Amino acid sequence: MSTFNDLINTEKPVLVDFFAEWCGPCKTMAPILRDVKTKLGEKATIIKVDVDKNPEAAHVYQIRNVPTLIMFKNGQAIWKQAGVVPTQELINLFNNNQ
Repeated sequence: MSTFNDLINTEKPVLVDFFAEWCGPCKTMAPILRDVKTKLGEKATIIKVDVDKNPEAAHVYQIRNVPTLIMFKNGQAIWKQAGVVPTQELINLFNNNQ
């Protein structure tokens, strides 16, 4: 089983969605992320991290609000944004960081 660090430490950009089950905007983000994955296929790696079940990760990456999206490449955070992000913005982000 891959660890979180293994997953984000790749040449390919990886988008991590820090969310919580009780969060309304997180529920809005879920179909957007599915849409991005459908449109980009293998170009898009998206990981969901429940901050209530993984408080250490939330602490390490200073997650203050959910949803917070962070894009990693080679283990480095290259983009971070809290709140709902539109589909096209995420697609552009993946395309610009390939």
